[in-house]
Amino acid sequence: MNRTFLLFLLAILAAALLGLAVAEHAGYVLIAWKGFRYESTLWVFLALGVALWALLYGIRLLLGLMGASGRLVNPWSGRNRARRVQLAAQRGLLEFAAGRWSHALRLLRRAAEHSSQPLVPYLAAARAASELGEHATADLMLEQARLREPKAAVAVALAQAQLLMARGEDERAVATLQPVREKHPRHPLALRLLQQLHLRLGNWAALCELLPDLRRQTLLKDSELDALERQARSALLVQAAQSGEQPLATLQQAWKQLPQAVRQTPALVACYAEQLQRLGAGGEAEDVLRGALKGQFDERLAYLYGLAEGRDPARQLASAEAWLKAHPEHPGLLLSLGRLALRNHLWGKARDYFEHSLRLERSAETYGELARLLARLGELERSNRLLQEGFGLLARDLPVLPQPGR
Repeated sequence: MNRTFLLFLLAILAAALLGLAVAEHAGYVLIAWKGFRYESTLWVFLALGVALWALLYGIRLLLGLMGASGRLVNPWSGRNRARRVQLAAQRGLLEFAAGRWSHALRLLRRAAEHSSQPLVPYLAAARAASELGEHATADLMLEQARLREPKAAVAVALAQAQLLMARGEDERAVATLQPVREKHPRHPLALRLLQQLHLRLGNWAALCELLPDLRRQTLLKDSELDALERQARSALLVQAAQSGEQPLATLQQAWKQLPQAVRQTPALVACYAEQLQRLGAGGEAEDVLRGALKGQFDERLAYLYGLAEGRDPARQLASAEAWLKAHPEHPGLLLSLGRLALRNHLWGKARDYFEHSLRLERSAETYGELARLLARLGELERSNRLLQEGFGLLARDLPVLPQPGR
């Protein structure tokens, strides 16, 4: 406060001194040049000079403000334009997150067209257009992104593949991802998308080629990868057994081409044996199943062993009875033993095996085998009772509905 008052007094004193100087010595200024003549007092001339300097300084300041401060003076400056683009992008992304696709598309498209970094707005705009069903607009947004951001070709291709998958154009999606796969063979997202596409399209050979990279990148759990490999390899075996003029030879060749470790997988052994049996190569199917069961007992393989028509039924039965020592209470193995006993015309032994299996597990299939055998042996009453019990197992899933009286 004291400082302000002192400055005020000094200003008054300076003004008083200046007034005295003006009154005492007015001075005289004359400027003549050709036909021009100007004359005034010295103080008026100095005042004009100060006013002119102030005017020039003000113009310079105004120009600086218009060039640098778009917020205050010039709404069309480059800085303010960038701010409007940023606001449009932010609002567009908020609309995108809220699922208001039409507003998001309009804002994001405007932001992308004027932004120095248009990739994200263009990709989001393409997704919004796709959600609206405007696929041509979506493709246009992706093409613009590819042209404006050539270094982001991988990101654009991945986004395009995802949009194509969403609209069901899986073949085009695969074609879009192939260049990414060639240039970046271990790209995680590209591998994941290709895995989904090959699975949906049934491209089993291509899926098998992906499996090593999928394992290296740990994109799926080991259990999921194992199941995926079993599905793909099994499908290839089924395709081989259904193709060509010599399906058996094609199937055998496809089996030999599998890695040794894969050929020891029980699920694949079961698939191969089933296809061999279907093509009439029961003897080879029995050999394959017996070799696999010697190394590792498997319930599914033991079941199939009882269905395989081997070359030597007596040897086949002896092999299965050897496994019974290690698995005496296995109902599936007992069912297979009963069937193998039937192939050897050992009716009593087959009956014993079927009855033992039923004591351990009530299976409609075992009921059917025992009932059929008893009917041929003349025990019709018990055969019919067993058929009723077996049908009761099958009928448990039937809905409760009104039935006529007896």
